[in-house]
Amino acid sequence: MLGDQVVNRLGYGAMQLAGKGVFGPPRDRAEAVAVLREAVESGVNHIDTSDFYGPHVTNEIIREALHPYRDDLVIVTKVGARRGADASWIPAFTKEELTRAVHDNLRNLGLDVIDVVNLRAMFSVHGPAEGSIQEPLMVLADLKRQGLIRHIGLSNVTTRQVEEGRRITEIVCVQNIYNLVNRADDAMIDRLAASDTAYVPFFPLGGFSPLQSSTLSDVAARLGATPMQVALAWLLKRAPNILLIPGTSSRVHLRENLDAAEIDLPEEAMPELDGMVPAWR
Repeated sequence: MLGDQVVNRLGYGAMQLAGKGVFGPPRDRAEAVAVLREAVESGVNHIDTSDFYGPHVTNEIIREALHPYRDDLVIVTKVGARRGADASWIPAFTKEELTRAVHDNLRNLGLDVIDVVNLRAMFSVHGPAEGSIQEPLMVLADLKRQGLIRHIGLSNVTTRQVEEGRRITEIVCVQNIYNLVNRADDAMIDRLAASDTAYVPFFPLGGFSPLQSSTLSDVAARLGATPMQVALAWLLKRAPNILLIPGTSSRVHLRENLDAAEIDLPEEAMPELDGMVPAWR
C-alpha cells in the first residue's frame, strides 16, 4: 500500500530524466519520454519525482509522456528544497515556499491533486539530521485539508522526526537513503513494517557512487543476473514494506531493473549480502 492505493513494488524514479547533476534538460528528451512510457506499459504504477529536479524538467517530461494519467498510476513528489542558478540545493521550508512548490508540481504535472507529497528535511543536504519539522509539515497538512494533496510522506528524516510527523498528520511513507551498504535505517524499516508504512529507499543502487563488491558480483554470477539486479532483489526481500524507485534514462537499463522483480534470492545468499555492510558502520 502507498496511501490508499496498491502499487507494484518496483516503481520508477524520475530524477535521472533531468540533465547532469539533476539540473537542466536531458541530453535526449525523446528517450526520456520513451523510458516513461515503457515503464508504465511494463506495469510500473508508482513514479517518484520532484519539481526541483531540473528544476521543472522531470515533471514537464512526465506530463508530456503520460498525461492523461492512468487511474492506477500513483505520482509521488517532494518539496522542501529549491535549486540555485549554480545547481545548488537550497532549503525551502517557509510557508510561502512550500505552498508555491505544491502549486508548481500541480501545474507542471497537469494535476488537480497530488497523490503523495513528501516533505524533504534539509537540515543537512547529505543525510538525515535532527531538527523540528512541525512548522513545514503543518503547512502540508493544511494543503491536504484544502484538497491539493491526498497523502503526506517524509524524506531524509530521522526516527525522531518520523515520530514527530505522526503526531501532526498521517505519514504514508518514508524515503531515505538505503541500500546494501547504507544500512543506518535497519531498525526504522522494521518499525515501519510493523505499522504497514511504506519505506522507499533512494539511491538503492548506490546513487552517484554505484555499488561495487566482489560478493555482489559472485552472487550475481551464480544466479545468472547482474550485480545491480541482485542489489534490487535483496531490497525486495529485506522487508515487505520496501517499495523501489530505481531511476534511469535508458530503456535498456529500465528493462534490467524491472527484471530484478523476477529474481528469487536463495536463503543461503542472504548472509553473504548482509555481510557487505562496511565494518566501520
